[in-house]
Amino acid sequence: MFNPTETISIGGATRSARPALPRIECRRGLPYFMTSEGAPWTPIGHNDAISWPELAGLFRRRDVQAVRAHLRWLKDSGVTCLRVMLEYAQGKHRFIERPAGHFVGNVVRFWDDLFALCEEIGLHLLLTPFDTFFTWRHWKHHPYNVINGGPTEDRRRLITCTATREAIKRRLEFATRRWGRSPALFAWDLWNEVHPAQGEDKPEACASFVSDVSRFLRALEERVHGRANLQTVSVFGPELLRSPSLVEPIFRSPDLDFATTHLYESGAIDDPADTVAPALTVGRLMRSAVQEASDLRPVLDSEHGPIHAFIDKHRVLPEAFDDEYFRHIQWAHLASGGAGGGMRWPNRHPHVLTAGMRRAQRGLSNFLPLIDWTRFERRNLNAEAGHAQGFAAFACGDRHQAVAWLLRTDIVRADGMLATNVVPRPAYLVLPGLVGGDYGVVLFDTRLGRECGLWEVTHPGGNLHIECPPIACDVAIAVSGRR
Repeated sequence: MFNPTETISIGGATRSARPALPRIECRRGLPYFMTSEGAPWTPIGHNDAISWPELAGLFRRRDVQAVRAHLRWLKDSGVTCLRVMLEYAQGKHRFIERPAGHFVGNVVRFWDDLFALCEEIGLHLLLTPFDTFFTWRHWKHHPYNVINGGPTEDRRRLITCTATREAIKRRLEFATRRWGRSPALFAWDLWNEVHPAQGEDKPEACASFVSDVSRFLRALEERVHGRANLQTVSVFGPELLRSPSLVEPIFRSPDLDFATTHLYESGAIDDPADTVAPALTVGRLMRSAVQEASDLRPVLDSEHGPIHAFIDKHRVLPEAFDDEYFRHIQWAHLASGGAGGGMRWPNRHPHVLTAGMRRAQRGLSNFLPLIDWTRFERRNLNAEAGHAQGFAAFACGDRHQAVAWLLRTDIVRADGMLATNVVPRPAYLVLPGLVGGDYGVVLFDTRLGRECGLWEVTHPGGNLHIECPPIACDVAIAVSGRR
């Protein structure tokens, strides 16, 4: 081990893995994850940071027991993973390198401890090496800026500058030599929100950057560890409209294992006025995303939330509203074919998820065993599913299983939330493409996080008609063939 006040260059001690925690894998042609033991695994979690309240106690080991207790509570709440950046660049004191090429002992020890706790408790980490948002905003402070001894003078050359590329690779090499063997590492998000502005406004620079860095890390890990960890690269969703060439490296790159996008559409998601429009937007965006990932790789949102309301308008959503907004996004994401329910960026004071959001995650976790995700070759059915008037339908399915979510759209109150003191409305759902056979149909109350209906049906094939009991606000549906 090292003195916590020293700086460490590449070549620091390699962590040993605790094999009790299974690794996470992808299988070609399957749009969901599984463990190395062949069990289904779904990313349920959120974005956290090394200086935010729930993890801050690990820095300088100020309160390790509080962080351990919190992570255990997350595990008990159905959470399976956290997305965290190796450094958080909003301030000056959580850089992992300072100066460039020298790794800060206290930050490295934070990560040593977090990996150890995740291995102990059974959580996984989606790890991204740079906080590109605050690196861009606070460039004058960043160690990669030439004025601080870094490799480049211009943040617009972050992904095109040769010296910066080498510094990025050195950071990845340090990180994988130290933590890449840990089974707690779910995957690398190699670059948070790759953007043409980081490559001299050349969209084509993004694809070459992704390919180069991905191949470098994969070859290194195969040489050092005997296998490579999963890889993805995230994108700020609205940028796909301005730079459509990004679709190829994000959703179809042969170098990446799964696709991640950040659902920050203007208005409906980043500054919501009601809780229905965000769900409809997520359904539309996720339909497009899973269709773009045409080889059936997993697709998920790894960052969303009311960022415009929070950062630009300095407004925190009312907790009850935010809980419903969160839950609606979660179920729209899953039912549209996403892996899991998406990963919220808190955008609250304090910067943590609410108890209601944790209950929603627990509910999603309770729903997951109703589907065999290791054999679910879904396609999005949002546009193809038939449904009753006054509802929106979100659905995905294959020939043997389906997931759906029906949401009332006709009971939005003046405060933007759904009215709950309404007469439940009769509903139905029509799902195409299921082969003939015996099926189990389970209705699931997303508010209470538990089943609320179950029956068997013999289906002749083709369109499966499901008559639901009257619905007050929403219901999730799992359809599973009896093989």
